[in-house]
Amino acid sequence: MHVRLVIADCQVDYAGRLSAHLPMAKRLIIVKADGSVSVHADDRAYKPLNWMSAPCRLTITEPDADSAELGVTQLWEVRSREGDTLQIRLGEVHLDSDHTFGVDPGLQKDGVEAHLQTLLAEHPSTFGDGWQLVKREYYTPIGPVDLLLRDHNGGHVAVEVKRRGEIDGVEQLTRYLDLMNRDPQLAPVQGVFAAQQIKPQAATLAADRGISCRVIDYDLLRGMDNADERLF
Repeated sequence: MHVRLVIADCQVDYAGRLSAHLPMAKRLIIVKADGSVSVHADDRAYKPLNWMSAPCRLTITEPDADSAELGVTQLWEVRSREGDTLQIRLGEVHLDSDHTFGVDPGLQKDGVEAHLQTLLAEHPSTFGDGWQLVKREYYTPIGPVDLLLRDHNGGHVAVEVKRRGEIDGVEQLTRYLDLMNRDPQLAPVQGVFAAQQIKPQAATLAADRGISCRVIDYDLLRGMDNADERLF
């Protein structure tokens, strides 16, 4: 996993279904191994001011004479598969460094979330009659999706399980789906975002991405778990 960190004076313009403009100011730019680019201020916790999610393509060029006279040193264009663009004009660069992280083990699920995943794997019919488990922790190049199922029509479904469903989880499942749908032996792969509770913003984003949401009643599902029938 390779990450590039840039601290620079920059102007940012986003063009797509909406448009947004950030005037020139000092900011942190993060370019991640999956191709995503995000622009951060020194507040707002983890949330970026603007970003482009993977898959996308970053092109860096030299400024023309007019831009150079205004102090622009680099022109970055980040283009999504849908044609949206994030244009970043860099002025003075204060830091530009690359870092290799290695393979990340991923977020360790808490007890409830891990048990929820186990129960859903044992009872795939929770999602629909005739649904079957293909594999738990199905590995992709960027990490494992919690469950790979087949629906009643035999189509593949990737399920991401959370205790509390937020936007980050939808983004995570979106990246998994993009990679899985490039595999002709799996495609087409649908997505289900499953959680005990799902925030409205996450549900809205999931609907926009074509991902189904499923609110899971943990207590009801736990009642189906007969510990006496387990070998261990």
